[in-house]
Amino acid sequence: MDHAADLTAPLRTLYEGKWLRLLQRGRWEYAERTHADGMAVIIIAVTPDDRVLFVEQTRIPLGGKTIEMPAGLVGDQPGEDTLEDAARRELIEETGWHPAQVEVLLVGPTSSGMSNERIAFVRATDLTRVGPGGGDATEDIVVHEIPRADAPAWLMQKHREGYELDLKLWAGLWMLERNPDGTPIA
Repeated sequence: MDHAADLTAPLRTLYEGKWLRLLQRGRWEYAERTHADGMAVIIIAVTPDDRVLFVEQTRIPLGGKTIEMPAGLVGDQPGEDTLEDAARRELIEETGWHPAQVEVLLVGPTSSGMSNERIAFVRATDLTRVGPGGGDATEDIVVHEIPRADAPAWLMQKHREGYELDLKLWAGLWMLERNPDGTPIA
């Protein structure tokens, strides 16, 4: 099926809420955010004692709890204009760890058939504990610090317990030791 005509079709707003907008272009319906800039970060981080940082939170669209890597929207706070700024803020807010360095690894779509949102994988290094984490006043986040060697088995145990697992977790685990092109990190 040729979708080229859909790319040039007029854009129509089907619904607009406080946080999301439903659009139609040609035969395609998709969602976009009405705040921030349609970009999010997922933070790949390991503590000084080689523990991978995960967060647990209830996600209403899934009807239950998830395990994710720390993540958040870019531009969600006034004056925040870079992926690195958002990654630093979200890592501190969600986990209580401050990164001395952040490196953007790769940017791409999260669900290209349903949304125009893109996510950046960001590697955070040289962490220092600066607070308890747990999110802001609107969040109820549980922080998990799991030994790197145990992380895949721990994730599968959480899956057996009924948690939803963000599939980007496995990409994040891979990028703990490699760059996106497969080369080992120095």
